[in-house]
Amino acid sequence: MFPKRFAPALFGLILSGLMSLLVSGISTYRAAGFGDHYLALWIGAWLTAWLIAFPVVLVAAPLARRTVSRLVESGP
Repeated sequence: MFPKRFAPALFGLILSGLMSLLVSGISTYRAAGFGDHYLALWIGAWLTAWLIAFPVVLVAAPLARRTVSRLVESGP
């Protein structure tokens, strides 16, 4: 288990991993189709995307939270 203070970073790691996995899989399929090398291409694209997505999520998530809090009404 991780200490609670790591929750934002762990959330960003998991979210960026899942989203980059999904998007790179779709993009790889559209670019190369389901061929013999699809899985290797997908994993390579995913790892590259995840390396970029994780730090971006760490920066963008607080900005998105602040934007959402300004757009929604407070209270019940």
